[in-house]
Amino acid sequence: VVLLLFSLLFYFYGEPKYVFVLLFSCLINYLFGLILEKKKKKSLLVLAITINLGLLVFFKYINFFTDNLNNLFGLNIPLLNLVMPIGISFFTFQTLSYVVDVYKKEVEADHHFLSFATYVCLFPQLVAGPIVRYKDVHKELKDRRLSFPLFAEGVKRFIVGLGKKVIIANTIGQMIEVLLGLNNISILAYIVVALGYTIQIYFDFSGYSDMAIGLGKMFGFNFLENFNYPLISSSITEFWRRWHISLSSFFRDYVYIPLGGNRVSKIKYYRNLLIVWLLTGFWHGASFNFIIWGLYFAFFLILEKIFLKKILDKHKIIGHFYTIILVIISFVIFNFEDLGKLGLFFKNLFGFGNIPFSNFETIYYVKSYLVILIISIIFSTPIIKCLKSKIKNSKVIDIIEVIGYLAILIICTAFLIDASFNPFLYFRF
Repeated sequence: VVLLLFSLLFYFYGEPKYVFVLLFSCLINYLFGLILEKKKKKSLLVLAITINLGLLVFFKYINFFTDNLNNLFGLNIPLLNLVMPIGISFFTFQTLSYVVDVYKKEVEADHHFLSFATYVCLFPQLVAGPIVRYKDVHKELKDRRLSFPLFAEGVKRFIVGLGKKVIIANTIGQMIEVLLGLNNISILAYIVVALGYTIQIYFDFSGYSDMAIGLGKMFGFNFLENFNYPLISSSITEFWRRWHISLSSFFRDYVYIPLGGNRVSKIKYYRNLLIVWLLTGFWHGASFNFIIWGLYFAFFLILEKIFLKKILDKHKIIGHFYTIILVIISFVIFNFEDLGKLGLFFKNLFGFGNIPFSNFETIYYVKSYLVILIISIIFSTPIIKCLKSKIKNSKVIDIIEVIGYLAILIICTAFLIDASFNPFLYFRF
């Protein structure tokens, strides 16, 4: 009851009127869960899915479809200009997974509305994930074990996530703004900005996931991991096993496998991949750049399935550079909803913009941010984790660790006091 009330208060603080949309989603899916448990009818499941996706499409995509219909057919349908409810992409996928799992008898329906509503509204992961499935936390909703060691682990994880966001992601964001605002911009500036986009989105979103997982542990919940050092991958296939794991596993289990997965003809297999990645891209936002972003990954995943993965597996170093370059390009696409600006960025990035490779201004500002760039690259790998595992436990190490966490917390607090409003990037999805 306490968790539910404070989660609703948390949501109300950010979206007062849309708290009713959240509660409607809770109520309708709670009822569908009870009905589908007694009557396993596909028509009822289709209705539940339609209502859930209808809410998402109405609030997130209605203006996109209206605008494109107007442009395509010369119509003049007025735009609704709705503000998208925070976290609707995440809590809709959670409720979808619940009704599908109840229908498939993979989990029993929750007969207690407060318990189910707490699952949907739980504030640590409500607004930006990870996508938590009911079957992963239903036992903890009924019987949680709180302990000081688990709480302490949660605090540490939260501080790490806060540090990722405030110290690294925000600083890299500042670097991007500075470099793009140079009077005499260069190709090198565009290269560093492209790298910066990938670093920023990784530390921003994995930072939020760490904070959500940490808060979950403080309350006795063990959410599944959402990132597993994706930037060390040596193929795009591996990258998507490590990046935004809760989203890729959702599409695998609820779209890809129902379509037949890889147990179909090659043509249908490639069709399945295209559908999944088209939806993955479109899930991120109502804009063509996200569709291009999804299809971009589909293209390289299909190439890897056909022949490329075998070559990359034999040459890991080449595979790693190939993956990093493609990922960096992908997040340039991800960051520009204006396709005209996207084209101009790539024109300058690849040296077709009649600008110098480098200049004094670029070198000066890159040097200014070099330390944070090096730190971000180190922390995007498991180097620190490996070093920590090799060091034998001792009181001295424990004291150093505590001092380290306190230092991160103090630095983050200082940054936030001095900073303007800086929401997590994934809030807009």
